[in-house]
Order: sequence, then C-alpha cells, then structure tokens
Amino acid sequence: MDTAQTEKQVRTILTKIRPYLQRDGGDIEFVKIEDGIVYVRLLGACVGCPSVNLTLKDGIEAILLEEVPGIIGVENIV
Repeated sequence: MDTAQTEKQVRTILTKIRPYLQRDGGDIEFVKIEDGIVYVRLLGACVGCPSVNLTLKDGIEAILLEEVPGIIGVENIV
C-alpha cells in the first residue's frame, strides 16, 4: 500500500464530503492513517450531535472502505 497515494485519495474524498457536513454546521479534519485506519476529527455541529456515529460509520467510513484500497476503518479523534 502506497501511503502517500492512499492519503491523497482519502483527502480527496474528505474534501468531497466536507460541504455536506458544513451545510449542517459541521466539518471534518484529516488527522492521520495508521494500520489501515483513517483518523479524523469531526468539528463544529458534529461535536455532540446524536447522529455523529451514523455519519462516521454509515457515511464517511462506508465511502472510504469502498473507494480506497487498504482502508479498514475510520475513527473520530475527540
């Protein structure tokens, strides 16, 4: 797995997702990739939102698992 290429793909996808989060007052920040796990920080209205786990797992994680080879999960760093 080419780490630089993987990170570029992840960042590109997060950039495409970002406007949907911002529309609801939230945002997302890429932190790192480690052992196939993408670490992000959800910001703004996402903090404390009751739907944050749904957004993270059924939205962001599902897209990254499908689009980026080698990614096995997404975790939110609080």
